[in-house]
Amino acid sequence: MTANGSDSKKQRLDESPPSRVLHIRKLPNEVSETEVIALGLPFGKVTNILMLKGKNQAFLELGTEEAAITMVNYYTAVTPQVRNTPVFIQYSNHKELKTDSALNQRAQAVLQAVSAVQDGNSPSSDPGVLDLAPPPSPVLRIIIDNMFYPVTLDVLQQIFSKFGTVMKIITFTKNNQFQALLQFSDPVNAQQAKLSLDGQNIYNSCCTLRIDFSKLVNLNVKYNNDKSRDYTRPDLPTGDGESSFLCSSFNIFYYSTIVLHVAAAAAAAAAGRVALSGSGVSGVLLASNLNEEVPLILRVYGDVQRVKILYNKKDSALIQLSDGNQAQLAMSHLNGQKVFGKVMRVTLSKHQTVALPREGLDDQLLTKDFSGSPLHRFKKPGSKNFQNIFPPSATLHLSNIRDGVGEDDLRLLFSNSGGTVKAFKFFQDRKMSLIQMSSVEEAIQALMDLHNYDMGGNHHLKVSFSKSTI
Repeated sequence: MTANGSDSKKQRLDESPPSRVLHIRKLPNEVSETEVIALGLPFGKVTNILMLKGKNQAFLELGTEEAAITMVNYYTAVTPQVRNTPVFIQYSNHKELKTDSALNQRAQAVLQAVSAVQDGNSPSSDPGVLDLAPPPSPVLRIIIDNMFYPVTLDVLQQIFSKFGTVMKIITFTKNNQFQALLQFSDPVNAQQAKLSLDGQNIYNSCCTLRIDFSKLVNLNVKYNNDKSRDYTRPDLPTGDGESSFLCSSFNIFYYSTIVLHVAAAAAAAAAGRVALSGSGVSGVLLASNLNEEVPLILRVYGDVQRVKILYNKKDSALIQLSDGNQAQLAMSHLNGQKVFGKVMRVTLSKHQTVALPREGLDDQLLTKDFSGSPLHRFKKPGSKNFQNIFPPSATLHLSNIRDGVGEDDLRLLFSNSGGTVKAFKFFQDRKMSLIQMSSVEEAIQALMDLHNYDMGGNHHLKVSFSKSTI
């Protein structure tokens, strides 16, 4: 399997079985060991490297075969680049990488230094090879450039929590730029996040992360609201929405390091979360192990345009969303979820669009066009719906509840969808509520059954996953 592009070797490469050793080709001249290691770093431990600079090639060994498969699968959709040059990645025929340490000293020194940072130790490497000083602070200062779509506190928490425990976040606007201070529990986690995410885009071609270490070493958050959050203190008041903080202690540190240019989306894919996307990603997904209603669950994460049930495999479908960002979002949240007793599989398709059947051709109603559906949530750029995208959870958020509809009515409605209601809570205005099912699977089924449910009086119930619990 080759992870991008095609060339004369593609047919042979497609036959290579998975291996934790990957073969990387067409590297640019003068590429460094660190840049090659950076390609694999978000997916897990890099255990060995062999550079073939005369051939513009390298071999990279990961700690597990699973990590290598995740890396190849991701780079199948998003072309890896080193120094703005596309490179090619495929499984190697080698199951283990054996290198002559005497001939590969520099690469091994770089690998040891990077591994030390991954393990949380202080590397003792030759300064001429790599300078990785101990991380100065667990607090990162984040600036969002080119912010076309809204970036919320919850989006930042989702992205950065894959590198370690996020304890506190404060967001604010300074010089007309959205900024944030984010505190990890461990400075090493902050260093890994900075190495992987600095300079990457949250969304396709926009919302670029600029990350530096803060001079602060601790944040004191006063309020838990949409601008500041202390995840260690859920009892804090919401305040008046203004975020403020005090620094209990800080020192000025001087820090120099090499930035590992790692695709942030790779870190996301490796951790199985909403991805920071690369360019050129198809908006078409291949979903399997499902029944006829399941494709519509993807509406939670994007606007479904077309669905084509496969003729010879009725439990599989090609599903076209509006763009590659929505497709990646749906894949990262829904792949592996259990629906109607079966584990759903969702991957990116090689197809760019789902074609409608030619006029006069009977395709047995296997292809459906939803492009004009009134249920699309993400038509408007910058819509508030972009801020309310969460992984599947047992707790659902209900909105547009009709006046006079009470808790008992909603409990009965959701019980009739085949699940058990464990808890319920109205918001103050009683137009919104939270309802908790006994499992994520039951919540998924209830959402598919009851989103846009006609409650009468021109009120259609809106159902989405919630980040909250009752």
